[in-house]
Amino acid sequence: MSYAILPGTRAPVRVWTDPHGIEPQAARQLRNIGTLPWVQGVAVMPDVHFGKGATVGSVIAMRQAVSPAAVGVDIGCGMSAVRTSLTAADLPDDLAGLRRAIEDAIPVGFAQRGKPVDPRRVRGLEQAGWDAFWRRFTSLHEGVARRERRAMSQMGTLGGGNHFIEVCLEQGGTDEGRVWLMLHSGSRNIGKELAERHMAVARRLPHNAELPDRDLAVFLAGTPEMDAYRSDLWWAQEYARRNRAVMLALLCAVVRDQFPQVSYGEPISCHHNYVAEETYDGVDVLVTRKGAIRAGRGELGIIPGSMGTGSYIVRGKGNESAYCSASHGAGRRMSRGQAKRTFTTDDLVAQTAGVECRKDAAVVDEIPGAYKDITAVMSEQTDLVEVVAHLKQVVCVKG
Repeated sequence: MSYAILPGTRAPVRVWTDPHGIEPQAARQLRNIGTLPWVQGVAVMPDVHFGKGATVGSVIAMRQAVSPAAVGVDIGCGMSAVRTSLTAADLPDDLAGLRRAIEDAIPVGFAQRGKPVDPRRVRGLEQAGWDAFWRRFTSLHEGVARRERRAMSQMGTLGGGNHFIEVCLEQGGTDEGRVWLMLHSGSRNIGKELAERHMAVARRLPHNAELPDRDLAVFLAGTPEMDAYRSDLWWAQEYARRNRAVMLALLCAVVRDQFPQVSYGEPISCHHNYVAEETYDGVDVLVTRKGAIRAGRGELGIIPGSMGTGSYIVRGKGNESAYCSASHGAGRRMSRGQAKRTFTTDDLVAQTAGVECRKDAAVVDEIPGAYKDITAVMSEQTDLVEVVAHLKQVVCVKG
């Protein structure tokens, strides 16, 4: 589909879904963003929904400014995936053992490592830059100075909420049944702490006093506050990327242990809560993608659904009207609290039939019914991406 324009804003807010279907709270957020004097434009993805400060599923291009709320608290959160040489025929009928092996190798939920991961001992992991990366910790916001050990212990851990590890099968085409490995995670607690501390700094700055929503407070280029945020931001985005790389290497090792004949393709990795320096129509802008992936022409990306519906590997079309972006997933259609009030564990069992995963009350808020229809979301962004592979999970590990 082509985009619609959300009325009532100063900067153009282009919407890749029916504007009338956007929940009122989210529409109000988008209009508030579109009134900010630094905003060049906004692209709204079809998985849009209300978020803290800035809307989830929003791509915001700003001139000489950036809003930390438009990135979110899980800086660098994103996806990684790799295609394997295995097919469905190689997998056992009972996948519970594979799921347990994954959970034994990669801490999930609040769990962290008793001993920080040694990159040199992880087969297939990029070895370059680790020492330099950790040395930069001392330059981060002084409020996290005592968090280094915790950050090191959480490197290579999944976390909870909507983070997951999956074993998937390709659907349709000549590679029907091909096994893929996929995971979703970000910068763990250290990214959250950095984000919240910088948001607090931004809200106190005088130029943000008259904003329609103080959560949209921005840092301005050329100020020490902006310099400090961007330095911490780049580090946290790198933490998230390395965190996923560690987990993907460990996941590949688990599968290799059980299927020694396996080989792997080139991994795909993409952030969907982050900032990038980009240029559109000759204007240099800082682009924040909160619940959106970059979809430059020819670039591969990952758009997951929920824990029972499947995911997509996509190739970007480079649509500059959307700031070369696409949705980050299905997007929630109800809050976690509403999902728990609406659905039961019996519903969860029914909606995750055929998937080896947790089916207890603690993950009811992640039930597929709490999310939008991923098929409908994909149909609304055919001018943003093309589908390379449609995947369906057979194992899903949640925190």
